[in-house]
Amino acid sequence: MSRKRPGNNHIVKRYYLRHLVPVAVWLVAVSAVAWLFYQRAERFEIVGIAQGQVRQVATSSTGRIRSVSVNLFDAVHAGQTLAVVDTLLDNEQTLEADLKAQLRVAAAEAARLASLLIPTQEQLQADTAGMRISQADNERRFAVDVEAARLRILELQATLASDRVTLDDLGVEVAILEDLLGKEAIAPYEVERARVQYKSLDHKVKENEQQLAQTREDLRTAEQRRNQFAQQHLPELSIDHALEAIRKEITVQEERIKGLLAQLVALDARKNVELKSPIDGVVIAVRGRANEVLLQRPGEHMVRRAGEVVAAGDPILAVAEEEPTEIVAYVSENQLKLLRDQMTVKLVKTREPAQIAQSRVLRVGPAIELMPQRLWLNPNVPQWGRPVLIDIPPGMSVVSGEIVGIQDL
Repeated sequence: MSRKRPGNNHIVKRYYLRHLVPVAVWLVAVSAVAWLFYQRAERFEIVGIAQGQVRQVATSSTGRIRSVSVNLFDAVHAGQTLAVVDTLLDNEQTLEADLKAQLRVAAAEAARLASLLIPTQEQLQADTAGMRISQADNERRFAVDVEAARLRILELQATLASDRVTLDDLGVEVAILEDLLGKEAIAPYEVERARVQYKSLDHKVKENEQQLAQTREDLRTAEQRRNQFAQQHLPELSIDHALEAIRKEITVQEERIKGLLAQLVALDARKNVELKSPIDGVVIAVRGRANEVLLQRPGEHMVRRAGEVVAAGDPILAVAEEEPTEIVAYVSENQLKLLRDQMTVKLVKTREPAQIAQSRVLRVGPAIELMPQRLWLNPNVPQWGRPVLIDIPPGMSVVSGEIVGIQDL
């Protein structure tokens, strides 16, 4: 019986090492790749994008932006004033000036009527001198006091209406100049001059308001005296015809001033329209349409700034929620049969700190849509899917735009 040589065993071992070891290494590598693909398939079945509410802030009328009080990424709260827009058109600004002129005319007319009362009063005093005051004389005297007070009230109201409109304009001008001063765009004396004008007119308005309150008190007292006299059982005499004519003119001026004030109030409400934040959140960039990109200047992230004209509906700012409230994912046609409303899913966030949370499907979109390019497997090959809205549970920390994995479909 022949024996194998020791040299032959060595040759066999070398043969196995040269051929079997590479095969074993290859099998291990294939197994590792398969395991990684399995782990990935187990890790995410689909992915979605976290998103929150985004509200655009726009005006319903064409106008010019007077001021923008916030900057990019500023935190704001619901109801906070973000911008002020003047929505008066050029022809309406002309109308406002015309209304102010008419108010001045009305005030002058009130002064003219007041001057007519003076001769009447003097005549009454001359007629009553040296004789006992009669009922008719007393009635005319009380009536003159009442009408004089009414005329003074009309005169003060007309003056106050005009001064208040001018005071509002000066207030807006001071605010704009202070903002420009903070940006070192103007000299300080220009702001100081505007402040002096504002304070002077404000002091005048307050004095006239006090006079108006006192005149109204005088009117009440005069009416009380007139009413008390009318209650006396004395022969009733007719009112002087001249005084009756003045009374009718006063009524005409009252109605005229009321109409002018109503129109000025309506215009003033449109002059400084405050745009407020609809939600709590953060100011984000407003991206213009393709033909509006040229409006953005270097370093500027908002399309609109103070001084620019905006059309009705054009966004000036956008406010986004700080915490997203939902996730939008897309499922392929093969996964549609696994999908239903209110089903439980698992959310997986890989960003540090990693989190896993239970959630549910809120709603399923009605149609197949083009997926966002971020979710395409190949950025050059568009993908389509059915949108799915998934709730973000409390305690899960994600930011808007973050990719989140969804399992257990």
